[in-house]
Amino acid sequence: VKIVTGTPGGTTIPTSVFQTLIDIIDFHMIPSAAIAQPKFHHQWQPDEIQMEPGFPRAVVDSLVNMGYKIRPVSAIGRVEIIMKDESGKIFAAADTRGGDSAAGY
Repeated sequence: VKIVTGTPGGTTIPTSVFQTLIDIIDFHMIPSAAIAQPKFHHQWQPDEIQMEPGFPRAVVDSLVNMGYKIRPVSAIGRVEIIMKDESGKIFAAADTRGGDSAAGY
């Protein structure tokens, strides 16, 4: 086991966890940095993109120009992670979007 993660959030659970894991695996971020990145969520109904603050204005404008409806939201999920890196060092990180905590040993 390398990473244990989760979040509350109903339909936004896969969105929050997936985006955080992509930031760790593909962009080589440490868990706390990956968790802190702004998140977005889209589902079939309602047909809109929920976006947290922090995305570049050019990204939001491009989506609007393509016809997407953007709905700003304050927070999507509250991800917690415990991760062991290649050297065996354990990282535990909790989302600042909530009063959460994470620990590992």
